[in-house]
Amino acid sequence: MASSSRSHSAQSKYDVFLSFRGEDTRDNFTSHLHAAFCRKNIKTFIDEELSRGDEISQAVLNAMKGSKISVIIFSKRYASSKWCLDELVEILECKNMNGQTVVPVFYQVDPSDVRNQTGCFADAFVEHEEQFKNMPEKVQIWRAVLTEASNLSGWYSMNTR
Repeated sequence: MASSSRSHSAQSKYDVFLSFRGEDTRDNFTSHLHAAFCRKNIKTFIDEELSRGDEISQAVLNAMKGSKISVIIFSKRYASSKWCLDELVEILECKNMNGQTVVPVFYQVDPSDVRNQTGCFADAFVEHEEQFKNMPEKVQIWRAVLTEASNLSGWYSMNTR
């Protein structure tokens, strides 16, 4: 494990990969966090100029895999985005396979809503279950990664300024 962690660090293109629901946080919390990282010379990947498609682009995957840390900003509509959920699957794969550090930030959402898919997260999954009724394993994977990520030590915006 130590050698894979060392080789991962040696190959890191970014210090931090930011994962977030753009509509919810891009122009407020995320932009301030990104600016703070830049002021400290922390090389950060943020998907400002990438076009969205049905699948995660290779550029995003490369940035994610080439980062030392992923910061996941969970917000009220995070779970309504299939893109965000697919990205979360990949982030946790990087954590589990390469030892990448993952830090969740719960921005105006309760960690237990993320963990248990209740509240606004439950609403999103009603839609996902309908849309993916022929692919229930996809929805189950999304539920599992939300639970796994929300069990990591992180920051809750209601307790931290």
